[in-house]
Amino acid sequence: MIHATVARRGLLALALVALAGFGLLHAADKDESKDKYASDSSKTAKSALQPSLTGKLDTRALARYIDQAIDLRLDAEKVKPSPPADDAEFLRRVYVDLVGHIPSADQAAAFLDSKDPDKRAKLIDSLLASDDYGKHMADVWMNLLVKRDSDNRFVKFEPLTEWLAKNFNENTPWNTMARDLLTAEGDQDANPAVTFFLANNTVDKMTDVTTKDFLAVQLQCAQCHNHPFSDWKQTEYWGMADFFEKVQLTGPKNPNKQDGVPGIEESAGKAGRKPKLPDSAKTVPAKLLGGPEVKLGAREKARPILAKWMTAPENPYFAKAMVNRAWFQLFGRGVVNPVDDIAGVSPPSHPQLFVDLADQFASNGFDLKQLYRAICNTQAYQRTSKPTADNAEADGGLYAHMTVQVMTPEEQFDSIFQVLAPNQDPREMALPRGPQAGAKGAKRQGLTARSAFTAFFEDEDATDPTEFQQGIPQALRLMNGPGLNNAAILNPLVKTGKTPEQIIERLYLITLSRRPTAEEQERLVAYVGQHKSEAHNGYEDVLWALMNSSEFVMNH
Repeated sequence: MIHATVARRGLLALALVALAGFGLLHAADKDESKDKYASDSSKTAKSALQPSLTGKLDTRALARYIDQAIDLRLDAEKVKPSPPADDAEFLRRVYVDLVGHIPSADQAAAFLDSKDPDKRAKLIDSLLASDDYGKHMADVWMNLLVKRDSDNRFVKFEPLTEWLAKNFNENTPWNTMARDLLTAEGDQDANPAVTFFLANNTVDKMTDVTTKDFLAVQLQCAQCHNHPFSDWKQTEYWGMADFFEKVQLTGPKNPNKQDGVPGIEESAGKAGRKPKLPDSAKTVPAKLLGGPEVKLGAREKARPILAKWMTAPENPYFAKAMVNRAWFQLFGRGVVNPVDDIAGVSPPSHPQLFVDLADQFASNGFDLKQLYRAICNTQAYQRTSKPTADNAEADGGLYAHMTVQVMTPEEQFDSIFQVLAPNQDPREMALPRGPQAGAKGAKRQGLTARSAFTAFFEDEDATDPTEFQQGIPQALRLMNGPGLNNAAILNPLVKTGKTPEQIIERLYLITLSRRPTAEEQERLVAYVGQHKSEAHNGYEDVLWALMNSSEFVMNH
């Protein structure tokens, strides 16, 4: 028998999604920001080819240049862009993109009510200055740099997570961060960056991850044969791999059972143990990707030479790789797709813009916050995700409207607990008791509620953030999981003596970062009125339905 509350909630959810404007692509009745953020591309000269840049641009000038490039392509394709997002849509989007969770109800109300004409730019600045920015970026890059498997099951990943968050928050230049990771040595407790190599502890893994994440080159297919879809040869692969063959693990393999601290050293001049290589390995001299061979002395460390070449401003891949990754994070697709294959067969959607953004990134000292700030201040980023009749069929690479993305598991968890436990750090919440605690990977020692949730929701095969991959198990977990249906926040809200209209408005601000439309308000007040004897349950049903709506779990 279906529980009465669940059945009632199911009917409520169906009623909610039928409401005008409630769906995923909600658009406000009145767009107060339209005039300020309307495109001024008509004031600029139109050209079929975007001219290349000369000189270093500040943030505002770079944002204008990005819009000019995108508008020129839209004009050439005769596609009219969607209007700007309303304040609520922009607010929620930029919070999820930059700090990895939705705003609080008070933050949402303050932004929506503000009359400051520069409030969007100021919000972008404040989010980039918050500690949550670095934590969110650490989540993004931990998923790229390390993958849990049987070979690294004893490795503690937390030191690298904290190291990344600290450096992203301090805005350490990206070339410095990459160089520090690539050349890391010492014990893990003294230098957390060595976790990158502890987690990728074979020569082929180091080669694959390094080229894919820092250069956006899919070199792994050339490990055992010449790449069929590019110019990469097997000798190119093992020429790059040679830079890692002196890297050795130090200390215990399992620090839980053995004394000591794990670490990394590069055994220059030592006769250390031979690295474990696959059968396809070739013995070739060290060779920079697409470049010359490097003659290494017997006592010379190899990784500093590789890192110096990789992170140089003139490197043909490094700056482009990070620009493409940032663009992908904010728009749901790269200027080049796939995002980690800029040397593949797919051309950039905006070739000159891609070159110029990479050049600007390098000339600005690989300043990541400046890159994200410029992109977020563009009209392209601030467009609504709702397509129009003029651009509904347009290719996503035109950026006529914002793409709708599925929240990552980390973003989803942190947003859920921004609603349910706004004063707690979701990263430190203990694993709840009950059957759900035994979810995939949840029995590993030290796992938190957050890591158990992300393990259950992660899909390593999902590479397109615009495709919804979650199924029935994930939906049931959200509906019924322990800790995910805690409506304790309703107690003080209901007891304040607020009217039903005020309580429902607050629930919308808490969950969807917007106020309800008049029709939504009318229907939900009527629904709660049907449960006068159990009004708390009526509000609980509304909260439950909002948190399980497509509008909540998507970033739009």
